[in-house]
Amino acid sequence: MKILAITSCPNGIAHTYMAAENLQKAAAKLGIEMKVETQGSIGVENQLTEQEIREADGIIIAADKTVVKDRFVGKKLLVVGVQDGIRRPEELIQRVMKGNVPVYQAESRSAESSSQENKPKQNPIYRHLMNGVSYMVPFIVIGGLLIAIALTIGGEKTPGGLVIPDGSFWKTVQDIGSASFTFMIPILAGFIAMSIADRPGLAPGMIGGFIAANGSFYGSEAGAGFIGGIIAGFLAGYVALGIRKIKVGRALQPIMPIIIIPVLASLIVGLIFVFVIGAPVAQLFEALTGWLAGMQGTSSILLALILGAMISFDMGGPVNKVAFLFGSAMIGEGNYEIMGPIAVAICIPPIGMGLAAMINKRKFAPAEREAGKATFTMGLFGITEGAIPFAAQDPLRVIPSIMVGSMVGSVIAMLGNVGDKVAHGGPIVAVLGAVDHVLMFFIAVIVGVAVSVVLVSLLKKDIAATVTPDAAGEAGQSAITTMAAAESSASTTVTNNGPAVSSQAIHIEKLTDIVTMDLINLDLEGTTRDAVVDEMIGALERNGAVSSASDFKQAILAREEEGSTGIGMNIAIPHGKSEAVLKPSVVFGIKQGGVDWNSADGSEAKLIFMIAVPRNSKENAHLKVLQMLSRKLMDDHFRETLLAVASKEEAYQLLDQVH
Repeated sequence: MKILAITSCPNGIAHTYMAAENLQKAAAKLGIEMKVETQGSIGVENQLTEQEIREADGIIIAADKTVVKDRFVGKKLLVVGVQDGIRRPEELIQRVMKGNVPVYQAESRSAESSSQENKPKQNPIYRHLMNGVSYMVPFIVIGGLLIAIALTIGGEKTPGGLVIPDGSFWKTVQDIGSASFTFMIPILAGFIAMSIADRPGLAPGMIGGFIAANGSFYGSEAGAGFIGGIIAGFLAGYVALGIRKIKVGRALQPIMPIIIIPVLASLIVGLIFVFVIGAPVAQLFEALTGWLAGMQGTSSILLALILGAMISFDMGGPVNKVAFLFGSAMIGEGNYEIMGPIAVAICIPPIGMGLAAMINKRKFAPAEREAGKATFTMGLFGITEGAIPFAAQDPLRVIPSIMVGSMVGSVIAMLGNVGDKVAHGGPIVAVLGAVDHVLMFFIAVIVGVAVSVVLVSLLKKDIAATVTPDAAGEAGQSAITTMAAAESSASTTVTNNGPAVSSQAIHIEKLTDIVTMDLINLDLEGTTRDAVVDEMIGALERNGAVSSASDFKQAILAREEEGSTGIGMNIAIPHGKSEAVLKPSVVFGIKQGGVDWNSADGSEAKLIFMIAVPRNSKENAHLKVLQMLSRKLMDDHFRETLLAVASKEEAYQLLDQVH
């Protein structure tokens, strides 16, 4: 079988290539031939050929921006968000293998196809907006860098600031940069509309964006800015989509996308904007710009705190993009001191987490320390997404740490009047001369990074020194190691005689010391994590291992809130210490269809081990079990064999090998 894939994210940097890599790894694991085309910030790479598309058994599109699908007519096509490509690559491939995807039929798609394409959880409004932003950003970068270079090299100091003499070479360079800025809003609106209505929406969107940017159409000295551009883009897109759905005769069908839809949509959008929307939006934008320009003292500090928090909260996600778009729009208005704090906040999460991982051996496993090098480098180039793997593994400790660091750095940048003429962040923009007050920029970054490193070092718990990951399963074993570290806080006494301390301790040499045939379930019925938890706790209760199912469930769920016990590779190890546990026990269950456990690698849990330990115990029995499992579960053959067992006896014999 041969499957093709396309990955793309709004920025076209980290998520695009993370999804491509995970899909290729999953395909190799499943023995499937796969080629992945990436539509990133540098353009299309590894492009799919017509012959490859003809020969393919199915296509997966994992993207958060519009991907033209015309070339896939008649092929089985699965459309999901880029996060699904990162987190659930195996599941996507298996869906195509099973034929559980619709055939793409271009204009006349079935209701089933539409529902499949609408299945991604991501908000479509956000997806359309990010499609416009991704195409707009290069124009801002080009304009900002050219103007910055021209001012740095060709500018002359005057009482009014740097001025480039008319008629000089650098004045021409500045004019080219300014020309690039004029495309910003039309491009934003055009590609929002294209995301909604495909190619017929592009021209009406760009025309609407041009009108939005030029207040002369509706009697305003200033245009409606990026807010007007966004409104024009959505208006053009949905108007074009509405016209596109009108049924017409065969004679008109060929000219609908190239004449009728663009002309009618452009006229409708233009007239609505000129006579209804333009002036009020322009007034709103003027008021917003004036408010920002007048921000001083505590107001500017508050703004910096908000922007810093938004940038680092989801590291490239919707909240991050709202703040980024706001700063980008201010560049177009000549207000560079909004993008300055954002440029600082953008790089603090990856630089901070990369540095923390490299210097703190007690808190990070070897695999994490190695990954920290790449994360640190991504931070230098302003790629906030580099911190995502660390945040995904330990969100409750990592995200607050990087948010506080970004907020501190953003405030320092605001107080230091740091400006940024380019819609990007990180030391790279300072090196290229796009930043005002470079010294304060680096001070803000250094202080913000230091705050993040200190906080994450204080909040994260030490990893378990006794578990050493081998080369074959380093990533998965690192997850188990981190899980064990989270539990290593107190020494207790494991007894047979209830929660109180007893003189007789159970010594666990192998897994079957605390697993019985009655605690093995080869066909779990639950379809959700909580349902499976209830089912497995029920087995413990029936076997006299717990005195209260509800009390022990609270311990299990409390542990899940600290971080998912889904370690990836289709494995979950829920565990808890509770006074309700009467004797240490392990329940083993198999869920062939898998259940969502919010695993680190996005895989659904199929092999599930529930560890129950009394709270008052002298030995950390659950840590010993985790260590035994960590060694054995890294063996691919063992996992596959365990998943394929046909009887409890067969499963018990395999579990007897875990020691």
